Amino acid sequence: MNELQSYKGLVVYIGELLHEARKNAGRAVNTILVNTYWQMGKHIVEFEQGGKEKAAYGAELLERLSKDLTQAYGKGFSRSNLFQIRQFYLKFPKVQTLSGQLSWSHYAEILKAENDLEISFYTHQCEKENWSVRELKRQMKSMLFHRLALSTDKQGVLEIAEKGKEIQKAEDILKDPYVFEFLGIPQQYQYLEGELEEKLIQNLQHFLLELGKGFAFIGRQ
Repeated sequence: MNELQSYKGLVVYIGELLHEARKNAGRAVNTILVNTYWQMGKHIVEFEQGGKEKAAYGAELLERLSKDLTQAYGKGFSRSNLFQIRQFYLKFPKVQTLSGQLSWSHYAEILKAENDLEISFYTHQCEKENWSVRELKRQMKSMLFHRLALSTDKQGVLEIAEKGKEIQKAEDILKDPYVFEFLGIPQQYQYLEGELEEKLIQNLQHFLLELGKGFAFIGRQ
């Protein structure tokens, strides 16, 4: 093997390491984000169900929580977002059923489905076909679930749907706007990949520590 071939091999090997590292970083951030939102939804629902006194202002809870969390942690805690987080727990009450393949952006789209059966269908299809969020939106907009339910040629409908299939890339998770919002990172800043991964880890550690303190304080109110 000459020196040029050896060097090219080195470049390929390092590239494979970087690709795997970025994939793992994306999965790690996604897993923490999804599980944190599930835990938040669980706390909200349990707080709502925690007695007459708490139930009395239950209708105003999300509004109050949105104001306090936004003031403490920044963007990402609008009333609509908190409602979606609450719905996430209600529709996926068992944390074991959450998929490590799906990002929060996937779940945010899936929760727009009309019923539990449709939610289950798109969740499983995303896992099975490794759909990107863009592809999930396309399939939902084309009403794939409803077309299958009405069609006698279900396999044919699936084959037609697969022609536009877009495979999700691991790097997409790191560029997900929900991830930036979750960690309080300005989206307009142009990060290098290594810098982004380091900033994600730093912000995530700080966020989780502060979030734990916040829930402890709210629980005492």
